[in-house]
Amino acid sequence: MWKNLNSDTVKGLLIIGVILILLEVSLNGGLLFLLIVSGVLIYMGRKRLPQTSGKVFLGGGIFFFVTTVMNMVVVKFFLLVLLVYLGFQLYQSKQKPKKIRPVLEKPEHVKEGLVHQQPIFQNRWVGKQRTHEHVYEWNDVNIQAGFGETVIDLSYTVLPKGESIIMIRNIVGNIQVLVPYELEVSIQHSSMFGSATIFDHEEPGLFNKVLSYKTNGYEEASEKVKLVTSMFAGDLEVKRV
Repeated sequence: MWKNLNSDTVKGLLIIGVILILLEVSLNGGLLFLLIVSGVLIYMGRKRLPQTSGKVFLGGGIFFFVTTVMNMVVVKFFLLVLLVYLGFQLYQSKQKPKKIRPVLEKPEHVKEGLVHQQPIFQNRWVGKQRTHEHVYEWNDVNIQAGFGETVIDLSYTVLPKGESIIMIRNIVGNIQVLVPYELEVSIQHSSMFGSATIFDHEEPGLFNKVLSYKTNGYEEASEKVKLVTSMFAGDLEVKRV
């Protein structure tokens, strides 16, 4: 059913959707206010967890955010379009069943050798993720998180030669990276609301800001880590262990 939608079509629809959402938010001051309030409540909730007040703020923020988004005209329109499309595809499949023809001759091609690697983290909407507190095998990190905390301790692994990558995109939550003293690091951090502590340097009260730092010996190091993080609200901490 989804095969008729190629990647370009999906990207085009997503771009159109984002533009329409931004347009609706810019024209509706009340909607923008509710989204900001939701973000503030979620951020306060994460800061106060596991206290009861933190759970109340976090739950209230998520409730207001979901309710606000679901009440947007653009979201309702896209849901309606999706239902119509699914119904049309189902009708088409009933009217013209797809015929499968057996392949009598084996096509000549060379299979690419692939080795499956177990990722350290998985994409997760809610919850805390951290590396093992014992020795583990390194694999570059590239995840998207919703609401939660991510902790990466590099002192329990052996990094390969060259540049290792840690890429984390987060909505609301904190990111902590523990770095051995001899390891060189590059940090690219983007945040709408929050703060950042990078070794002995502090960046409090970030608002729609991008940070870029690297240690002195990064370019010449044989083993190094490039950290790329982005979040809507939350704190980043990079420290030596």
